[in-house]
Amino acid sequence: MEIELKDYLAILRKRIWLIVIVVLIACVSTAAISFYWMKPVYGASTKLIVNKSADFQGLDKIDLNSLNANIRLINTYKEIIKTPAVLDKVAAKYADLHLTPDQLSAKLQVQASNDSQVMTISAEDYSLDQAVRIVNAVAVVFQEEIPTIMKVDNVAILSEAKAAEHPAPIKPNKTLNVAIAFVVSLMVSVGIIFLLEYLDDTVKTEKDVEEYLGVPTLVTIMKTKQLDFNDNNTNANTMQKVVGEKSYASVNQ
Repeated sequence: MEIELKDYLAILRKRIWLIVIVVLIACVSTAAISFYWMKPVYGASTKLIVNKSADFQGLDKIDLNSLNANIRLINTYKEIIKTPAVLDKVAAKYADLHLTPDQLSAKLQVQASNDSQVMTISAEDYSLDQAVRIVNAVAVVFQEEIPTIMKVDNVAILSEAKAAEHPAPIKPNKTLNVAIAFVVSLMVSVGIIFLLEYLDDTVKTEKDVEEYLGVPTLVTIMKTKQLDFNDNNTNANTMQKVVGEKSYASVNQ
């Protein structure tokens, strides 16, 4: 049995109330959680540049091989930053952060652009000041420890993290959360409607009879309610009363 587009639209129109209820509940719940339940998360970042110490002695010392070597070192440095060799010293030196090395590692992200000597250390926390202190502490300790670890002094801090006067949280993205809830709930409600329609094998219309049995419908019996009988009895009583009054009037005349 082929189903046309108008049949799909008719199925959706028949249970449009289900779509409205599911989408409304999902969007309202998501908005309430995002705006009133989830704590805002703030982010801070600092930038480091990886460059050989000799490079600062003159432009004649800079060559393509040197730059490529520095870029390849960044992948190594990204791993070193989140190791106990650095984070243990951060936790010990900056005890006022009240964070263990594992907690520091969970809050940190290290990124670097392709073909770039610049490396970005980011941290997320419920407090912007705490996030700023974390990234600055990690950057300072990493710069101090890298000569001991790698036997080279080629890391410089380009910019320190600073707390903004009016910071905006990076999480949660309230608008995005509501939009995702809308799309997902819409898809789920539509799926539920088509599932209910697929499981429903009852015959409801003359068209269903013809499709399932292959014969035309000759007679239909309308479904009646008790109220219909009451209305019919009232109408019948009213008609009898009117006829009786007319008969009485004719006799008197």
